Amino acid sequence: MPEIKVVNMVKFCILYLLSTGGKHGYELIKDLAAKLDKKISASHVYPFLDILIKNRLIRVTKKGKREKKVYLLTPEGRAFAKKMFSRFGDLIDVAIEPKLTTCAHCSCKVYEGGYTEKMNGRILKFCCMHCASSYKKTAHITRQAHGGVK
Repeated sequence: MPEIKVVNMVKFCILYLLSTGGKHGYELIKDLAAKLDKKISASHVYPFLDILIKNRLIRVTKKGKREKKVYLLTPEGRAFAKKMFSRFGDLIDVAIEPKLTTCAHCSCKVYEGGYTEKMNGRILKFCCMHCASSYKKTAHITRQAHGGVK
C-alpha cells in the first residue's frame, strides 16, 4: 500500500466522502465545507485527488452533458480508506475511554448522561432508569435468596 499522508481533516473527509460513492470536485468542495464548517477551496481538494489518482486509489470517469469528472475509489482505495478510518477510530477510542462509565446492570458503555442512583450507600451508574430498576429487582431477589430480606 502506498505511503500517503492523511494529516488533516480535509484529506480524511475526502476519503470518507469518496467511500460513500463517486463525487465530482465541486460536490466534494461543497460537502467538505458543510461537514467541516469552514470555507474549502479547490487548492484543498485537487492536489490530494491527484495524489490518489497517481497511486491508483481513485479513478476518474466523466458523466453528464458537460462530462464532469467523477472520482471513485478503486478496490485498493477502499482498502486504504478503511485503514485510515481504523487509525482514526483508534485515536477516538483513546480520547473517549477515560470519559466512559459502565452500566452497573447491563455493562454497556455510557459516554455522557446516563442515570445515577444511590443504593445501599453506594452511588451506581446506569445507562438508563430501566437498568437501575432491573438492577434493584435483581439485587432484591439475590438478597432474598441469601436470606438478607424477608
